Amino acid sequence: MDSVLLRSLPNASSLTTDFCRTRHCAAISHASSYGPNASWNKRKVQNEYNCLRLRKPSLNHRYKGIGGGYTFQKYSIKFVVKATSEKSFGSESQAFDPKSVLDSVKNSLDAFYRFSRPHTVIGTALSIISVSLLAVEKISDISPLFFTGVLEAVVAALFMNIYIVGLNQLSDVEIDKINKPYLPLASGEYSFGTGVAIVASFSILSFWLGWIVGSWPLFWALFVSFVLGTAYSINVPLLRWKRFAVLAAMCILAVRAVIVQLAFFLHMQTHVYKRSPVFSRPLIFATAFMSFFSVVIALFKDIPDIEGDKVFGIQSFSVRLGQNPVFWTCVILLEIAYGVALLVGASSPCLWSKIGTGVGHAVLASILWYQAKSVDLKSKASITSFYMFIWKLFYAEYLLIPFVR
Repeated sequence: MDSVLLRSLPNASSLTTDFCRTRHCAAISHASSYGPNASWNKRKVQNEYNCLRLRKPSLNHRYKGIGGGYTFQKYSIKFVVKATSEKSFGSESQAFDPKSVLDSVKNSLDAFYRFSRPHTVIGTALSIISVSLLAVEKISDISPLFFTGVLEAVVAALFMNIYIVGLNQLSDVEIDKINKPYLPLASGEYSFGTGVAIVASFSILSFWLGWIVGSWPLFWALFVSFVLGTAYSINVPLLRWKRFAVLAAMCILAVRAVIVQLAFFLHMQTHVYKRSPVFSRPLIFATAFMSFFSVVIALFKDIPDIEGDKVFGIQSFSVRLGQNPVFWTCVILLEIAYGVALLVGASSPCLWSKIGTGVGHAVLASILWYQAKSVDLKSKASITSFYMFIWKLFYAEYLLIPFVR
């Protein structure tokens, strides 16, 4: 029987073998002592053997446990728990790492900053503030009421500005990959859906603010800007006016020169101060001067983008006439505008207005001519830099307009 058990359990451990031997010896001893029951005992031993065979996996598992398996399993469990704890702790530390969060916030703000086209945002804010000051007739007009009215106009206009420049980027993703690859949509930092969400949100916010303010000049300024900005950029039949040089220039001129000057002046004059609309001499000068300036911006903005415009069939003046003629046309138009401003300042009855507008415009005209002569028209970087300089002149002009009296 012993040999039978050993052959039947070739993979059993020594513990199993000893266990079987013990039970076998006990069975034989029992059979020797109780001869008549030997047959019964033999069957009992055979049954126990069969039981052991059936329970072999369980016995092996127990043996493994006794032989140190549980010790290993215990350490394994400890290791897994420790690794999980460290991983969880590391993940939480990384998720709430102040530096990581700060970098993420900085990157998000930088992307939105570029998406909003900051030079247009600054220009919009300065123009509204400057034109609002033209409605000031006496020192007492500079009151909390004035600042509230200006804030309402600036915020609503900036929301609409972001809609307009954002829609232009959505319509020009492929062109911007050539001309302005640093923009978030062109670079892939923003998905198309993200751009649509931002544009839609800011247009709704702009109209909502214009509506609750209750100023009809402000609301109509937003509405006309929305219509012209959409017609300028969106690629649908009969629209996308930026493809046509004259229509593109007229859109920019209408918004920058007419809507901004007249509508926001009337917002302050009629809604804030509750006065009758009056088109003063300074307002007429601001509208005329900015008409020149808006034409220059409309023409000049296409000079650095000539490469992408050619590829996608945008028939700008720069594409049709060449960069050099358009560049010097812009410079001459601005110099003419500065000359007219000098005459207007000289005819002012106020001495401080004569000095301020005269000296200011003479200085700007001189700087413009000096910078223009140093531009390398074969270098896109040089042209782009000068275009940004044109916007700085634009900002400076709005600092001078309130001195025109």
